[in-house]
Formats: sequence, C-alpha cells, structure tokens
Amino acid sequence: MSREEFLHMPLHQKIKILFMEGTFVVAIRYYGHKINLYLLEDEYIEVFYNHKLDKIDKIDFLPRNHSRMKFYLDQIKID
Repeated sequence: MSREEFLHMPLHQKIKILFMEGTFVVAIRYYGHKINLYLLEDEYIEVFYNHKLDKIDKIDFLPRNHSRMKFYLDQIKID
C-alpha cells in the first residue's frame, strides 16, 4: 500500500490497518494529545489521541525532521 492510499483512507480503516498490520513502538504526551507511534512496513505513523474529548484527532506519517522526533528519541532508538 502506498502513502497516498493510506492517507486517503477513512479514519476507521487506518485504525484497523495499524492494529492488524502495524507494530506499536512508543507513546508520548504532546500538547494535550497522547501520540502513539506505530511502525507500518518501513514508515512511522502517529496516532493523535485527544484524551479530553476521548477521540482520535489525526493519523499521519511522522516527518523524520519534525521537532517531535526528539521526544521519541529520548525513549527509543529509531534508525
């Protein structure tokens, strides 16, 4: 599956694919969200969970040069 195919899927389908085919890596707290990081094939994908509203706000690929990367690198080693 390509990045474009994944990005255009409905939220419930993205969740199902991550649960069935992805590997949970780590969770962090970031500006009111709990972000779960998953590895799917060779891509890192973030799931932004808003605990106050009890809903997933966004599922998206993690840009390797994003400032959030330092929060993950504090906890794990990402190649």
